[in-house]
Amino acid sequence: MSEKNIPVSNQAQLSGLFGSFDSNISKIEKEYSVTVVYRDENIRIIGQNPEQIDSAEKAINALISLENSGQPLTDQTVRYVTSMVSEGEESKLKELSSDGICFTASGKIIRARTVGQKKYADSIKNNTIVLGIGPAGTGKTYLAVAMAVKSFRNHEIKKIILTRPAVEAGEKLGFLPGDLQDKVDPYLRPLYDALFDMFGADNFQKYMEKGIIEVAPLAYMRGRTLDDAFIILDEAQNTTSEQIKMFLTRLGENSKMVITGDITQIDLPDSKKSGLIEAMKVLKGIDDINIHRFTEKDVVRHKLVQDIIKAYEKYNNNEGRK
Repeated sequence: MSEKNIPVSNQAQLSGLFGSFDSNISKIEKEYSVTVVYRDENIRIIGQNPEQIDSAEKAINALISLENSGQPLTDQTVRYVTSMVSEGEESKLKELSSDGICFTASGKIIRARTVGQKKYADSIKNNTIVLGIGPAGTGKTYLAVAMAVKSFRNHEIKKIILTRPAVEAGEKLGFLPGDLQDKVDPYLRPLYDALFDMFGADNFQKYMEKGIIEVAPLAYMRGRTLDDAFIILDEAQNTTSEQIKMFLTRLGENSKMVITGDITQIDLPDSKKSGLIEAMKVLKGIDDINIHRFTEKDVVRHKLVQDIIKAYEKYNNNEGRK
């Protein structure tokens, strides 16, 4: 039997570290086949395998560091930390200890929750155009909106423009009830939700009325030059080559663009090629344009979302070999 001790100077952090009903520590114990207890101002890690004890120590120290920086220790956080430790990349977790991106209307700090998310936020900060490519649940759109709100609050831009192609899972706008705005609103709802979260309902409505915030279908972008704006194109995998080229050439002075999409969820008719896939090839290597790829490790939703993405990747890889 082997043992390692981690001194704890601040007992207030223990409840967050251990989690509700010790749920966080139970995951550590299961992952590394160890027993973790708090005794005599020390976290004691007890087990048979010294390597597993070392890994558990690294994971717990990383969780303590994240908690000290203000990160909430959720089930997703514990899973992410243990995966980074298993790959020997726990030192990269220090990148998540930096300041948050911005505040929501309720005062919550929006932070990058994975190293991939942190690199994405940094990429948006340091480049004029960023393509965020990755699976559902990685925060592509939400973090882009957070960066847009930060730029607006810092007076770096004067307008936030969010747009999506009105194509979803084979449905057509003509089948939806109401006028044009009623028809397109369901497609733009995720963008509204993110802005509501950041600004609050009253400020959101005020900024919409003043034209400071614009949420519109992609077709509304044609013929415009967008100056002093932060422009986000969401669900870009459902654009055609002509549409994404049109969008990219709207870029004006002192503006930023973020294009997000999941190239595994293309809803275009079979006869149409995704403009996002083409753009990834065309724009590769151009200065001041960055293509950021998320992986399933960056998924911050329910654990099953990660498992579903992995299962589909495995299935598609196997199908490709046939």
